[in-house]
Amino acid sequence: MAKQGVSLSDRQRIDWLRLIRTPNVGPRSFRELINRYGGARAALDALPGLARRGGGAVTIYPQADAEREIHAAKACGARFVALGEPDYPPWLQALDDAPPVIAIRGVEEVFARPPVAIVGSRNASAVGLKFAERIANDLGRAGFAIVSGLARGIDAAAHRGSLASGTVAVLAGGHDRIYPAEHVGLLEQILGHGAAISEMPFGWEPRARDFPRRNRLISGLAAGVVIVEAAKRSGSLITARLAGEQGREVFAVPGSPLDPRSEGTNGLLKQGATLVTDAGDIIDALEPILGRGIETPAREPSPDAPQPLSPEPGDDERRRIVDLLGPTPVAIDDLVRLSQSSAAIVRTVLLELELAGRLDRHGGGLVSLAS
Repeated sequence: MAKQGVSLSDRQRIDWLRLIRTPNVGPRSFRELINRYGGARAALDALPGLARRGGGAVTIYPQADAEREIHAAKACGARFVALGEPDYPPWLQALDDAPPVIAIRGVEEVFARPPVAIVGSRNASAVGLKFAERIANDLGRAGFAIVSGLARGIDAAAHRGSLASGTVAVLAGGHDRIYPAEHVGLLEQILGHGAAISEMPFGWEPRARDFPRRNRLISGLAAGVVIVEAAKRSGSLITARLAGEQGREVFAVPGSPLDPRSEGTNGLLKQGATLVTDAGDIIDALEPILGRGIETPAREPSPDAPQPLSPEPGDDERRRIVDLLGPTPVAIDDLVRLSQSSAAIVRTVLLELELAGRLDRHGGGLVSLAS
């Protein structure tokens, strides 16, 4: 696959890092800001006014901190790659909430291989561990890259099974804060033929709420997600749900109905997941998808290209849109229809509220007032 995209300058990379690291700026609001102002520098200049109109204030990520992150990345052999650049992982780029900037360490050629994610229980059975390692090995030998989360149990087994062919570890914390700590050695082995990626800042210790965020990258990096063992309530099922929302194929390995670690995977099969007993089941299902190529969203404007600004909302329009919001998530399309405002105006008001810390975004284009 030929690499496409525009590379950022060093100055632009720092601005992109400052913008995405600024509190209340997420991947979707980052995209809104870049599209609205044409570049990260202009967006940074506009943030205080936008947050003020949303009823709050914003503290912009300092330039010195962004420069320290870039130096820290170089020191550990990582580099920051921005959305739309040639080396950005292609399947991840197709997401509407793709991280604007990720830090990659290792052999980046692994991202050119068709990717399959394998995840499952941390407290896995011996049978589950053996199957995960075997199927990862078989898929790797067939030309696939294996994606997982470096967790204990099934994740680690999947990585071990694909060390020679290439595997990708998605980190919940910074590259210098590996979790769990006992997998630092496994990660070093992974980097021989594979890679590790993170969207989190250097020095970031992963917290419980960071793992679902990490899981969306595991599924987003892959054409399909294989769940080997998962309890009824588990992070692996969150990954399966995210995969479905992202249009990825969901595979599940059947297990004993007497084992609670198989309750989630058996439930996925009842809901229509593809049953897996060997690597051939996955390859057969993914070959037609891989043949169609990756559907990517409309390309971002060239970095710092001037863009026409949207009209500013009037006070009455802003009040009308805010009054329609509440703690219950609502579709943005419904806000446009009910407020009788343009989509551009509604997006601007939502952006102001988000930067002020007053808006939460949910999957499926839903938003709500922050609790």
